[in-house]
Amino acid sequence: MPRADHDSIPETALAWHRAGRGAALATVVETWGSAPRPVGSQLVIAGDGDMMGSVSGGCVEGAVVAEAIDALADGRPRLLTYGVSDEAAFAVGLACGGTIRVMVVPVGAQLSEAMLAGLVAARAARLPAALVTDTATWAHRLTDGAGEAAVQARFRSDRSGMEDGGLFIGVHNPPLRMIVVGAVHIAQPLLQMARACGYDPVVIDPRDAFGSAARFPGETIIADWPDEAMAALAPDARTAVVTLTHDPKLDDPAIRVALNAPVFYLGCLGSARTHAKRVERLRAQGFGEDRIARIHAPVGLNIGAKSPAEIALSILAQITQVLRQG
Repeated sequence: MPRADHDSIPETALAWHRAGRGAALATVVETWGSAPRPVGSQLVIAGDGDMMGSVSGGCVEGAVVAEAIDALADGRPRLLTYGVSDEAAFAVGLACGGTIRVMVVPVGAQLSEAMLAGLVAARAARLPAALVTDTATWAHRLTDGAGEAAVQARFRSDRSGMEDGGLFIGVHNPPLRMIVVGAVHIAQPLLQMARACGYDPVVIDPRDAFGSAARFPGETIIADWPDEAMAALAPDARTAVVTLTHDPKLDDPAIRVALNAPVFYLGCLGSARTHAKRVERLRAQGFGEDRIARIHAPVGLNIGAKSPAEIALSILAQITQVLRQG
């Protein structure tokens, strides 16, 4: 499935540049105080003023667009700072108490089409990549982080940022994945919510009546047995797994694969009594307490959810909590 529009900024920049429209990439490189958008947030601007993405949630976009169009005209990148002490920032609405620094780079000058195309190719192949910019010389390079401790640390934290000496490391990790086992009612809103939050979701269910395209339009549905499907998907540290079938014949094989993989989240539907029986089965299969303790069950935050959509919300909220807070 394609990335959501808000996460397809490099792809859009490359397409606009190749179409002759011109493209400049604006990236938040530093923030102080209550900045509205985190470091690494991007906005792409075409020569005609069209734009996609955001660097401030709307506060300074107008000013950044004007600077980007100037950068396309003169071919020179620039570092821009906006904050409450800046009269220009007040004029465009940044009165939230924060300060942001935005890097604007026109494609085709220091940032070559070939380098941008390499980044887009790495993202399409689900490979981690970092675009490193020296803000003193405006030299750019694309790296997979091999042998570079600072880049590897940024990959692990999933955060772009400025290093000593003015090097900005723009992290482009593969999209987070969500594997949902069981094409049940809860899975329908869960996959929609997951995609809206930037996940690349997939649902596994060998039962034709459940895993139909009519029930999950536009979604990736795998009809293989869960352990076979999970093995083929090779869940990694950027993967969340949710089992929803309530049927041990389907859930347990997927759980076993997930417990043997470095997934960052594993949640299983079922009551406390159901989970106790699940734990007994896993112990009998040789799983130790430390691995069993990785399971979030009953799945989701305890918010009193009743409807399938509310339960899906509670699941995604718990996944987000684990992802962001550990």
